[in-house]
Amino acid sequence: MATFTKLTSGSWRVQIRRKGRYVSETFLRKDDARRWALEAECQVDRGETPAASRIARLKTFSDLIDLHIQDMVEVGKTPLRSKMATLDMLKRQLGSCNMGALDRDRIIQFGRDRTTQGAGPVTVGIDIGVIKLVLSHAAAVHGLLVRIEPIDLARIALGRLGLVGKGNERDRRPTQEELEQLIDHFDAKPKQFAPIGQIIRFCFSSDTCLLPTAKGNQ
Repeated sequence: MATFTKLTSGSWRVQIRRKGRYVSETFLRKDDARRWALEAECQVDRGETPAASRIARLKTFSDLIDLHIQDMVEVGKTPLRSKMATLDMLKRQLGSCNMGALDRDRIIQFGRDRTTQGAGPVTVGIDIGVIKLVLSHAAAVHGLLVRIEPIDLARIALGRLGLVGKGNERDRRPTQEELEQLIDHFDAKPKQFAPIGQIIRFCFSSDTCLLPTAKGNQ
C-alpha cells in the first residue's frame, strides 16, 4: 500500500510496502506521486522492480533539454534544425550544470564565453531565450522547481555590457543584380518545395518593375 507524505519543501514522498518490497520516490506534485505509485504497485505484483520516474531522474540542464525535445516531438512539434543546433550547443556548454545551478552569474559567464567564441549580441540573445524557454517548459508543464528570474536578470546585465542586443538595422536596399543572383540561385533548385524565387518577386513587385519575370512567364 502506498503512503504519501508532504515534506517541508512542499514536495511529496511516496512510500510503497508491498509483498515484502519497499520502494520510495519523491515528487514535486502529488498527482505525479499517485501515478507513479499505481504503476510501481503493478510492477511489484508482476514481480518486477519498480522503475524510477522520468521526472525524479532529472538532475542536469541537459536532462531538461532532452525533456523539452521529447515533449515537443510527442505533440508533433519537433524542433527545427536551427533550434536543434542551439539546443545541442547548450548541452555542450551548460548541459552538465545541475538544474538549480543556472543562476544569474552562471548565465552571465555563459554570455561572455559565447562572445569570446565569436557570437554576436543577437546570437547571444537567442541563446539566452532558448535557455529560458527550456526552463519555463520544465516549470509550466512538469511543475519542476526551476528559477526563471535569474535568466531575466542575466539578460539585463548582458545587455548593459553590450553582449546582448538587437540586430543592426539595414537601410540599404538590394541592387537589381543582387536580386537577380538570389532568384537565379533558388530557381536552380528544382527539388525545393517553397517557390522562393516567386516569393522574392512578389515582395518587391509593389515598388519596382525591374525584377526578372519567372522563367516561361512573361
